[in-house]
Amino acid sequence: MNKIYVIGIGPGAYDQMTGRAIRAMEESDVIIGYTVYVDLVKEYFAGKEFMTTPMKKEVERCELAFEEASGGKIVSMICSGDAGVYGMAGLMYEIGERYPQVELEIIPGVTAATGGAAVLGAPLIHDFCLISLSDLLTPWEKIEARLLGASQADFVICLYNPSSRKRSDYLQKACDLMMQYKSPETVCGIVSNIAREGESARVLTLAELRDTKVDMFTTVFVGNSQTKEIGGKMVTPRGYRVRQ
Repeated sequence: MNKIYVIGIGPGAYDQMTGRAIRAMEESDVIIGYTVYVDLVKEYFAGKEFMTTPMKKEVERCELAFEEASGGKIVSMICSGDAGVYGMAGLMYEIGERYPQVELEIIPGVTAATGGAAVLGAPLIHDFCLISLSDLLTPWEKIEARLLGASQADFVICLYNPSSRKRSDYLQKACDLMMQYKSPETVCGIVSNIAREGESARVLTLAELRDTKVDMFTTVFVGNSQTKEIGGKMVTPRGYRVRQ
């Protein structure tokens, strides 16, 4: 059987994986992924063959999966969050053109936006967008245009990859851009290490967010003009009539 499951494993906790994701990995002969993600699942799938590649070796990782599947093995290619949201699903289809004999099945998972939103309260109840602040694959000029456009349109904005050692001021730059259209008092939230050891969350204003240090394990939520804080939680109303 020449098959690859492309699986979103969610934030990393076993109980936040879907049942379908777990069954697919149990069916597989080989589980392949970025080293950090494979370490998260290893203890739950004893007896499987595990293969890893480091960051920036995504193409090689996908090719490895197709080569293993071409040899008759059932393969799971795992990604954190959802495989179709900043994950490997698109690249797998691109490389898969060279391997028409291999079947792909995409299995969704809990992405950081929805996992983090549950921790913060209910920030994504109305229209929202996801923007990655990583300029590794996207020019900063394009990221800047997206931040301005989403802010002007009053979207709730969820930011992935908000900071790194080489991009320590990118969140600050993003906040300055968003404040061209959003109030400094806009309700925001941050969640670190979603569903992992050391999980933490905080609700704060956009002005406070600007001067807050975050890392690559943090997901940032910037509210719209209606977002409010209720009992320490971040809530975006959808417009239902609420009787007082």
